[in-house]
Amino acid sequence: MSKKGVVLLSGGLDSLVSIAATGDFCNVELALTFDYSQRAVEEEIEASSKIADFYGIEHKVVKLPFLSEITNNALVDDCANLEFKTLDENSAKAVWVPNRNGLFLNIAASFADAKKYDYIIIGANKEEAGTFPDNSEEFLLRADEFFKFSTMVQPKILAPLKNLEKYEIINLAIEKSVPLEFLKSCYNSKEISGKKHCGKCESCKRLHNAILKSVNKDLLKLFF
Repeated sequence: MSKKGVVLLSGGLDSLVSIAATGDFCNVELALTFDYSQRAVEEEIEASSKIADFYGIEHKVVKLPFLSEITNNALVDDCANLEFKTLDENSAKAVWVPNRNGLFLNIAASFADAKKYDYIIIGANKEEAGTFPDNSEEFLLRADEFFKFSTMVQPKILAPLKNLEKYEIINLAIEKSVPLEFLKSCYNSKEISGKKHCGKCESCKRLHNAILKSVNKDLLKLFF
């Protein structure tokens, strides 16, 4: 397999399944995890490290301390008791980090340019594209155009989950025998919430709803 790629790896569902979904298409050689002082950062790094080891991928943590300085929301603030009743534009705003995916993709593009990788892999998906514009297909297409001018290698963005809802991503994870036990899809740290997945945050709500609609509802016992 001659094609090579770098993946944005948060330790969450989408980035984990993206690795498995790309495995037959390109060789993922590097995983980037970003530390911007989010509350669950240590557990995200631990989960990402285990995932990278499982798939035999080099893992690198990139620190972005300035992001926490300009971010004021449920991802970096002490909001352990905040529970999301609905998942919509308001819940998206509550966890929005300024230009996060744009920044992450550009950093990954620097690595791709230096190491001559063909692809940048991101876990953008159809469900979150409904409330997060930086998950949308239009965003991905425009970012692709940008890299034609900002890099020599001109890597392409690969989003294998872009047409999938969350429950379909769970089904794909089951089909691909993805190690879901490594997953950290919660915005809260275990120290804050008392458990690995709090069940209240936006990410937990999406995971919970997806499992209920998936082919294996018993997965709820693994997370909640």
